[in-house]
Amino acid sequence: MQQYDVKNAFLHEELEEEVFMDPPPGFSHSLLPNQVCILEKTLYGLKQSPGAWFEKFTQAMVSMGYRQSQGDHTLFIKHSISRGVAILIVYVDDIIITGDDLVERDILRRRLSTEFEIKELRKLKYFLGIEVAHSTKGIFISQQKYILDLLKETNMVDCKPCETSIDLKHRLDNDEEGVTADKGQYQRLVGKLIYLAHTRPDIAYAVSVMSQFMHNPKDSHLQAVYRLLRYLKSTPRKGILYKKI
Repeated sequence: MQQYDVKNAFLHEELEEEVFMDPPPGFSHSLLPNQVCILEKTLYGLKQSPGAWFEKFTQAMVSMGYRQSQGDHTLFIKHSISRGVAILIVYVDDIIITGDDLVERDILRRRLSTEFEIKELRKLKYFLGIEVAHSTKGIFISQQKYILDLLKETNMVDCKPCETSIDLKHRLDNDEEGVTADKGQYQRLVGKLIYLAHTRPDIAYAVSVMSQFMHNPKDSHLQAVYRLLRYLKSTPRKGILYKKI
């Protein structure tokens, strides 16, 4: 898996609508009072910039014969009957290319270099909080840093570890008589745990139980989340190994 970075991804893309802005500081040309500038290209910080950039990138990929996934529109796939498959996924200006069609992957890299200014970052090591380690056994993905950051955010770095992610005989329910927990805090923590479950299937059941109470969390539900965090404290290095065949 190779990783690439697109330089100045949000700059110079075409706009499909009229956008006006105040003259930037230091603008030397004389303007009448209350006059503004009209943008011809996108800029960083403009809410239309990500959409304009992704639209241009999608058009480039489709022109190269790639099919955009309907399940995830940031995923592009190209099959070759004789050589195999090439896969690309993009997040803002970060690109990952993989697949067993080495010829197509090289063609894709050269075409992207022509269309955009890209920088090769070599083998994928870190992407959206997911750490990737390559070895002779295969590819190991984990989220150790993500877990440590989560423990730090919740002031649980020094908490007592727990051996299980949820009480084996738990009776979590709506707990109508219970004390109401901070809804925003609960939803934020459970949301982060849902993302963590991508590399930690061992917490998937616990997270699925806790996510049932997002609309009206009680203190008992929040305590279950804290128990799960204590379990993560004891197992930060766990992940998934994709073995070589």
